[in-house]
Amino acid sequence: MNFMDNTTSTPGILRLASAVILGIIVGFILFLIVALFIGMFNNWMGMDIPVGTDIAENILSAVLLVIFVIGSIAGFCWKVWTTPPTEEEEEAPVP
Repeated sequence: MNFMDNTTSTPGILRLASAVILGIIVGFILFLIVALFIGMFNNWMGMDIPVGTDIAENILSAVLLVIFVIGSIAGFCWKVWTTPPTEEEEEAPVP
């Protein structure tokens, strides 16, 4: 029961790699959701906001994608860095 005495160590490379991969995936999904809602808002209001899923032709879409991906990676890496790894409790031998 000395869990309060343990200092948090730096996370393992596998945990950080998984946070980066998950951040990339979540960033792309968030970008697609936001682009979908902006496109629906454009059609509904008749506005001309140039955000779509075609990032090769639109710099605003590319910047929005980069913001979401970097933000997601930073968020997941921060969460991994501040959360200690889980440790399995060893069972005491039965006498």
